Amino acid sequence: MTILAATVYAEGRRVRTLALDAAEHRPVQQHQFVWIGLVDPEEAELRMLQTRFGLHPLAVDDALEEHAMPKVGVYGDQIFVVARTAWLEGDKICYGETCAFLWENHIITIRSGSMRGHTQLRRNLEEAPALLSHGVAYVLYAMLDFIVDGYQPLIEDIEEEVLAMERRALDAFLGREDVTRLFNLRQELMRFRRVLGPMEEVSARLEHLNMPFLDANVRPYFRDVGDHVRRVASATEGLRDVLSSVFEVSNLFEQQRQGEITRQLAAWAAILAVPTAVAGIYGMNFQDMPELHWRYGYFAVLAGVALICGLLFWQFKRIKWL
Repeated sequence: MTILAATVYAEGRRVRTLALDAAEHRPVQQHQFVWIGLVDPEEAELRMLQTRFGLHPLAVDDALEEHAMPKVGVYGDQIFVVARTAWLEGDKICYGETCAFLWENHIITIRSGSMRGHTQLRRNLEEAPALLSHGVAYVLYAMLDFIVDGYQPLIEDIEEEVLAMERRALDAFLGREDVTRLFNLRQELMRFRRVLGPMEEVSARLEHLNMPFLDANVRPYFRDVGDHVRRVASATEGLRDVLSSVFEVSNLFEQQRQGEITRQLAAWAAILAVPTAVAGIYGMNFQDMPELHWRYGYFAVLAGVALICGLLFWQFKRIKWL
């Protein structure tokens, strides 16, 4: 079975491990709560938990589906929460999801396709029994906060990559591969931004959701998750702007380089036009052309061409066309 942990807590401290087989008949006391953690469960395993704990069938059907966006669903006296996890692989943001069933004094968390396990999260909570004593509401808050904390390294890694590309754009011209990465990163950030909006809505709804098992002292904590999501969203928008500016700067530098090349070509074309024009004139083979029969005419024409070309070269050099 894909259950990583099934633990009963009382006053924030571990009491016992909950056996999920048919032989388990010890009820959970009112002052206790159960936290069951699963990873990539199969449908048969979820159906077993549905039968064992009376999970709402619509909530179980919802858990079996793949969710594109975070959400909160209320099914009778139960809450079903979906949060999207995210991490960076190369230039691609990959996504997983973590779901949670909450009711009375039970919480079941389901991790699917996520790279970060909840072992360290559970350990940290068990080291703070005063907080864990708030029950399933605090476990849900801690799980959402843990997921949102995972967004920050993703943004920081992309930020470092963008800053490196920005430096390269200032020092040299971006190649096709760099420009492709700029567009890919911008698209990935746009998709990520579409996840952050619903995640903020989830936090806001949980803050104001009035359910008996959601400790009133814990509900304001969800506002902190929403604030964290907004900070990540703001950083995401800033990165998108920086990516656009890097591309614009690179494009401006490329236009400047093309302008410099165009000016150089125009300057050399003007210089070469002088001997071309003179050669074209003297190539007409008229009988009565100036200096045609002068002994030093050939050298005088060459000297005149060289002088004019030299003056043009000096002028273009002075105005920095060459």
